[in-house]
Amino acid sequence: MKKIIDAASERILLAAHRGAAGGNIPCNTLAAYEIALRQGADIVEIDGAVTADKQLYVFHPGMEHPHLRSDIRIRDMMAEDVDKLVFVNQDGTRTVHPVSRLDEVLDLIKGRAYVNVDKFWDDIPGITDCIRRHGMQEQVIVKTGADPKWFDLVEQYAPELPYMPIISETDTCTEALLKRKINFIGAEVLFKTEESQVATKAYIDTMHEKGLLLWANAIVYDYRAVLTAGHTDDSSLTGDPYSGWGWLADQGYDIIQTDWTLAAKLYLDEVGKRVK
Repeated sequence: MKKIIDAASERILLAAHRGAAGGNIPCNTLAAYEIALRQGADIVEIDGAVTADKQLYVFHPGMEHPHLRSDIRIRDMMAEDVDKLVFVNQDGTRTVHPVSRLDEVLDLIKGRAYVNVDKFWDDIPGITDCIRRHGMQEQVIVKTGADPKWFDLVEQYAPELPYMPIISETDTCTEALLKRKINFIGAEVLFKTEESQVATKAYIDTMHEKGLLLWANAIVYDYRAVLTAGHTDDSSLTGDPYSGWGWLADQGYDIIQTDWTLAAKLYLDEVGKRVK
């Protein structure tokens, strides 16, 4: 596979948030990831979870009750107990889909798409070792918050992995990161208004001049948590697609994360906004 930064120079990359889920297929399952791949996702976003006995799974921490009907956090469970859990579907009915180990997910996606391991900060050394075992150092994007304590850990344990800090509203870390021994490829940006620094064309152009990528989120996980000034999957699907995916594309973002991979791909391809 090409390096992520090279692929993003050719087209906008679509990141499938927790795979492609719906109906009887829960998110963060092997089935959801397979569907996302078949729908044309360039990147599959997954959530890392660490058990009490330091085993690595894929699950969004804190979502145990709605997704598994469990009142115990995975981080407080032993692996043998996690292996007994299954997801429920969108109606709350039990499915056959288990909580997958990180090894299984990387095996599925290797060589087929890029991977974003979210919640990387829960076990930076352990997740990094797993990625290396699979030989996927150029295929996996890892992220942390924009805090020097995380930069120190990434530099110590994962300096070769493609890395993006998660920046909210104003970028105060790019210049420092460029001086670090880190494979700094760009940033995920969050913004409440179009006037936020990280939403402006001036900022985006400056980052591109430095050879860096920008990741924006069309997803809506909570309507009260504004990630991209209202330019969302919801506005794209229920209103004018330009108001969400189109605006993010025209603004110059290199990666768009979405819960609706196929719909976003079809729209961006149809209007000719995906290829750079």
